[in-house]
Amino acid sequence: MRAFLTTCLVLLLALPAWAEVEIKEVTSPKGIKAWLVEDHSIPFTALELRFRGGTSLDAPDKRGAVYLMTGLIEEGAGDLDARAYARELEALAASFDYDASDDTVSISAQFLSENRDEVADLLRKTLHQPRFDIDAVERVRAQVLSGLRSDAKNPNDIAGLAFSQMAYGDHPYGANGKGTIESVSALTRDDIIAAYEGVFARDRLFVGAVGDITAEELGILLDQLLADFPETGAPIPGKADVTIDGGVSVVEFDTPQSVALFGQRGIDRHDPEFFAAYILNQIMGGGSLESRLMREVREERGLTYGVYSYLVPKDLASVYMGSVASGNDRIAEAITVVRDQWADIAENGVTQKELDDAKTYLTGAYPLRFDGNSRIASILAGMQMDDLPIDYIATRNEKVNAVTLEDVNRVAGELLDPEGLHFTVVGKPVGLEG
Repeated sequence: MRAFLTTCLVLLLALPAWAEVEIKEVTSPKGIKAWLVEDHSIPFTALELRFRGGTSLDAPDKRGAVYLMTGLIEEGAGDLDARAYARELEALAASFDYDASDDTVSISAQFLSENRDEVADLLRKTLHQPRFDIDAVERVRAQVLSGLRSDAKNPNDIAGLAFSQMAYGDHPYGANGKGTIESVSALTRDDIIAAYEGVFARDRLFVGAVGDITAEELGILLDQLLADFPETGAPIPGKADVTIDGGVSVVEFDTPQSVALFGQRGIDRHDPEFFAAYILNQIMGGGSLESRLMREVREERGLTYGVYSYLVPKDLASVYMGSVASGNDRIAEAITVVRDQWADIAENGVTQKELDDAKTYLTGAYPLRFDGNSRIASILAGMQMDDLPIDYIATRNEKVNAVTLEDVNRVAGELLDPEGLHFTVVGKPVGLEG
């Protein structure tokens, strides 16, 4: 029976894309708000809980506390130690996933309708009675430390941390959210409890739910799970001062291929020009083989397998970034081509065909994001965190299509800053000096 239920859960996670998503706003009897998409065609529900703040809540001398705490949430709760907890979760054919990023701690739950009450009991224990047993703390700490040692040998991770330190300085964004070997080694159980108390509060909570549950049932579930949390948590840091200056910095690392992260100041998610910038990025290097960077760096010159650009509008700062990797003897040329394309589009703009192709791709790909209850629940919570309207899904493609060539080229001239574009290179590049 258990194997059958687990198989059902796996199958239910792979739903076909939804043509339309009808969202209801739900308010529980105790005032907790959530967005819900009801679908009673299958006996399955996905629940996404997001808490704003994430690893940015760490004190400067406690880096890694939120990340370590999040990893410990599943290591026992209430009267269940880690093994008993895992057995209980398996018996219920349910799945809980935990994650911590710069801005968010998230808990994703997936469960069958017939087990909803038992899953709710276990999830409540998870949220309100984490054990943080010493043996579990040491086991998960060892896993985090192993990951940090591995990251220290990974050129991509080295570049990411170096770029963040340069871009954000002393702000929490400039630190590794996982902490350092020194900081994680020094964390105590009391530090982990303090991180837990700082994260889980109602003033930073966002909820998305999708599946076989009514608004009334969801309201009862929300109060059971979340109403007892304190109203406020740890203070969220202020805005970051983005300190990116143009140029190149080199981190020496013994590898035959250099990795480069590049970036400049970005654009806020709520800026009225954001959609124009979003389409501009798709044309520049948004992942398509038809992007300018792919065409010029890969197809025309064979300097890399892949080159990409992406907008990074975080809660407390916005940057515009990209990445490219090439042989040590060719990375300098790749950087030159990237900077030249940045300057060319800033000065001359893009073509109508490039704009039309980008719109076609972005509007066609958008419905494919809604490929299962869990993905949709995550999107609902993310929309709320971004303060998007409840009808955003229905109107998003209209906003993309409304952008004109004049809009994109105006934003290209205002946003793209080839002189302010900074490249952080990890490797042994030839012809580059930091």
